[in-house]
Amino acid sequence: MRCGEKCFLVEAEIDGKKLLKTINARTHAEARKTIRKEHGATTPIVAVQEKRSSR
Repeated sequence: MRCGEKCFLVEAEIDGKKLLKTINARTHAEARKTIRKEHGATTPIVAVQEKRSSR
């Protein structure tokens, strides 16, 4: 992990199925960018939420 990274839950629709994936990124925008790099630029992203720590 890089300095300042947080854990984000990204919900995206891939091949008609909803995918819930955990991404380490500094911002919401960077989390979206990571998903689009992996699954294509036109991947519809439904939601990006910061994962709450269970401390």
